[in-house]
Amino acid sequence: MLEVVPSQKTAFYATGIEIPGKNEDDIVLKAYKLLKKDFSKILFAFISNNFSFDIKSAIDFGLSEPEETETTFVGNARIKAHYASKKTGMPCLADDSGIEVESLNGAPGVFTANWAETPSGRDFNQAMEKIWLEVQKTTFQKPYKAQFCCTLVMAWPDGHDEIFEGVIKGCLTWPVKGKNGHGFDPMFIPTGYEETFGQMDRWEKNKISHRGLAFANLIKNCFIKEI
Repeated sequence: MLEVVPSQKTAFYATGIEIPGKNEDDIVLKAYKLLKKDFSKILFAFISNNFSFDIKSAIDFGLSEPEETETTFVGNARIKAHYASKKTGMPCLADDSGIEVESLNGAPGVFTANWAETPSGRDFNQAMEKIWLEVQKTTFQKPYKAQFCCTLVMAWPDGHDEIFEGVIKGCLTWPVKGKNGHGFDPMFIPTGYEETFGQMDRWEKNKISHRGLAFANLIKNCFIKEI
């Protein structure tokens, strides 16, 4: 039996989500959508398989992405989630994420993707080299501490939202190692491990990644699966 457990602010029955009778073996939530089409597909597949979600994307609703004008992960995630919720009239989930480097005063942070922008598209190899060179200009010594951050915001049609965060701490290494993952994974070694995210099996990485931790918080606070 799958039981939906509202968190303190959540009112599932008040938001138009379709929930069958209590005697049903499964509760199917049909009102969810994701703002970004590439938003952590593996993790959403896990949630879909375990909680019977019918997940929709921005493309399904013909939505464009709003401009991200905030200077924090939670601020930008809120912009995206509330924009989608207002447009669809449904509860919507959005994220913002990036890497923060201690010696760079938290940069790139919310501008993580911008550091990879080139005239011909995003180049994360160039972005990783840029970060490493900028770190070398500082007075900091090894280990060069960094952390990946992910903030999920669930926005509801009544205007309230809920926040779920995940942070994985680690350090930077050079030269980069591994071809798995994406973005800055090949230069990031999570604390307690010897391999970079780029060297890890994707399933192992997802268990400890910033997105994995954020989703764990989402599930823990909103949903319980009883056996």
